[in-house]
Amino acid sequence: MKSKVAGIALIIGSLYYVVAEAVCATFFNASFSNAYVFHTISELGIPNLNSPLFWLMNSAFILVGLALIFGYFYRFKDFIVKNKAIISIFTLITGLGVIIVGMIHGGNPLTSGYHTLGAVMAILGGNVMLILISRSMDDFGNYQKTTLILGIFGLISFWIMFFIIGNAYMPVFERLSVYTLIIWSFLTGLFLVKS
Repeated sequence: MKSKVAGIALIIGSLYYVVAEAVCATFFNASFSNAYVFHTISELGIPNLNSPLFWLMNSAFILVGLALIFGYFYRFKDFIVKNKAIISIFTLITGLGVIIVGMIHGGNPLTSGYHTLGAVMAILGGNVMLILISRSMDDFGNYQKTTLILGIFGLISFWIMFFIIGNAYMPVFERLSVYTLIIWSFLTGLFLVKS
């Protein structure tokens, strides 16, 4: 029962995020494709005329963070056989980072540093967490291999994003480095529901 509850929480959090971002991009002050290619995820959460549904995007960040922390500590941690303490720390760093991104939006010079800190905690912390999880479970089956691939892909995307901050296509790599965590949350939700 605990596995199903934790799994459903992760599935709902990840699906809510995908739908919320798509809806916010639809109503963003740019075409749907341009919102995804040329505008960062954080821009969808800034309360201004460009993003009338900013509250929806920010609620998605917060829900993903809460679902991750809940799902991990309520049940998923039981599947970790080594490195449990460090993975628990990275889970908190990642979850709290996503929540900070949702609660403190970018675009404000007074608070943008905290928003950036939250983003780094979520993206860098999250992808490191995936790599650690993949090597810390009882076996190394398809789920663990997929988790490892997502973590490595996310880290590579993050570092590319980091080195092309001023490039017009930087938001593409930002999304690639974030979506690894969203995909993993969904897959982990399925993993827990089936276990």
